[in-house]
Amino acid sequence: MQLSVIIVNYNVRAFLENALISVRKALAGIDGEVVVVDNASDDGSVEMVESTFADVALIINKHNDGFAAANNLAMHECTGEYILLLNPDTIVQEDTFRTMLEFMNQHQEVGIAGCKILNPDGTLQLPCRRSFPTPWVAFTKISGLSTLFPYSRFFGKYNLAYLDPDQTYEVDAISGSFMCARRKAIEDVGGLDEQFFMYGEDLDWCFRVKQAGWKIFYVHTTQIIHYKGESARRSDIDEVKLFYKAMRVFVQKHFRRGILLDLILRAGIASREWVAFIGRIAKPLRAAALDFALVNLSLLLGEMIWFGEFFHFPRYAYPITTTVPALMIISAMYSLGAYTRRKLSVTHAAGSVIIGYVILSALTFFFKQYAFSRMVVVISGMVNMLALPGWRLAARAILRSPEHRRKSLFGRRTIIVGAERSGQEVLRKLRVRIDDGYEIVGFVDMNRKRVGEKVSGVEILGSIDNIGKVIQEQKASEVIFSTDTLSYSDILSIIGRSGNRNVNFRLVPSSLEVIIGKTHIDELDDIPLVDIEYNLNRPVNRFLKRLFDLCVSLFLLATVYPFVLLRKTSEKGKFGRKILLLPNVLRGTISLVGVPEYTVEELRNGSMPVYWGKPGLTGLVQINYHDDLQAEEVEKYNLYYAKNQSLILDIEILLKSFILLIRK
Repeated sequence: MQLSVIIVNYNVRAFLENALISVRKALAGIDGEVVVVDNASDDGSVEMVESTFADVALIINKHNDGFAAANNLAMHECTGEYILLLNPDTIVQEDTFRTMLEFMNQHQEVGIAGCKILNPDGTLQLPCRRSFPTPWVAFTKISGLSTLFPYSRFFGKYNLAYLDPDQTYEVDAISGSFMCARRKAIEDVGGLDEQFFMYGEDLDWCFRVKQAGWKIFYVHTTQIIHYKGESARRSDIDEVKLFYKAMRVFVQKHFRRGILLDLILRAGIASREWVAFIGRIAKPLRAAALDFALVNLSLLLGEMIWFGEFFHFPRYAYPITTTVPALMIISAMYSLGAYTRRKLSVTHAAGSVIIGYVILSALTFFFKQYAFSRMVVVISGMVNMLALPGWRLAARAILRSPEHRRKSLFGRRTIIVGAERSGQEVLRKLRVRIDDGYEIVGFVDMNRKRVGEKVSGVEILGSIDNIGKVIQEQKASEVIFSTDTLSYSDILSIIGRSGNRNVNFRLVPSSLEVIIGKTHIDELDDIPLVDIEYNLNRPVNRFLKRLFDLCVSLFLLATVYPFVLLRKTSEKGKFGRKILLLPNVLRGTISLVGVPEYTVEELRNGSMPVYWGKPGLTGLVQINYHDDLQAEEVEKYNLYYAKNQSLILDIEILLKSFILLIRK
């Protein structure tokens, strides 16, 4: 047998499935085998392999004993002349295995070889060719000098960034995510060292192979994509600590141990742990500091409004007035989880302001020397009711933090590559996946024949030949490839040519169940839910929605409505016709945001599922309308709105409706 491919999996089912599909294609015409070792996954990986890949040899471990131990277990079962260690979160080109086998056959002195490894954005993954962490190289890595001077031959030896990635050459070591090893070399040095749980075992293996007289090579003529660190993200291990522990074990094993070097390594590990700790607390501290500043600014503004000047209070009061009120609100924020589990929560921020000012007002009865003006407290409280929840609302709209379940409607501008059946199916599924935040701006087809045409209401903007220009013109942040449309070689070639860090290239496997990207996986198929609670039915949400309708409709009736009313019927347009319905919003027969009128009529006739909610001037269906909108899609939009309705969602829908009207 020519080639044995070993994949060690831990809780990355979707990535593993896509990797195995690409491996199957790359093994075409090669006498080879695939062995998957599952390290006690609980995400359905084993069941997926058993049901979908009957030709794959599966080894199931009851415990996660680490990367090295799992690979060694598989190596004992393999029979190939060459053994290729491959991470489950990778995608190989159709020519990858053939290219590597040809290279190894032509260079009998090579014991291990690796190929070019790309990040999902097309940039080179630096660890695909490295130097051994000698004392000096280890010091430059730990101290950060290799990061500061990556292209320096003196400081940047760890990742060899100064070498041309489009050349083939001998190196000290390659990445453990893709290692093509000659069986004879393995027999000379043995398998991976199992004292390395994760990280370092690849460096150690390369070092021992070199000591045995074999060469290590980086081969640039084929490439793979590696979604780095997916298994680590799904475990509770400390990656940073494990990495530096592995480096320390490597240095102690292969280089003369000295007190100074040991101290440097210990200091490196400790400093990295402190950096990680500071990183974890930095965001809450920044939020608290901003709240502290805003509370104090609101008090100064209250003085200015009520007394006509800043710093009207006696000087002795300011050490207390500039600390106690702010600390009270920050304490209330912390108690309600606004800095921890409910980051950027608008409602909890507003609740904290109310609690803080109620306590503050009560304290003024006991500390008369600081009870200068209740009106200043009232004004300050009103300002903070806008400012503290306000900046969180703005942050949620701008940042669209992944910590929040629902993303903004102002989603990621997305291009789908492939306008055939599979591409259209991806479009259909994405249209109703509002949570995932995709805004489909167009298709890219295989050629230019249909450019300008519309498929399922979406325009074909260009071909794969000018995809870079289309991305730039459309300001796209997401490009989704259907693997049914393009080969992996073509996909990787396009990604490699781009190397654009501002674009996330994502893949949809042939199963059309998930979208795989560099940061996360989005499930495309629906997951059945039981006992769903609809936000729209909650008394608080209904009250706030009605209050919002009254405030906005009164404002528009006083400012915009008279001008629209005086215009001729032919000049009113779609916007004008909606404005004329504002009295109905004021009366409560319709809402600013809700279901379309035709949906309500169908409900009355009993032809649609039961849905609670008034018709709206706009809504999710209205802003997502297209010519071939299906009843199933309408139902999903309406159910999504009922489940997730909030004041923020209503504001987003109104803003997007306004933007769509302007564009038209």
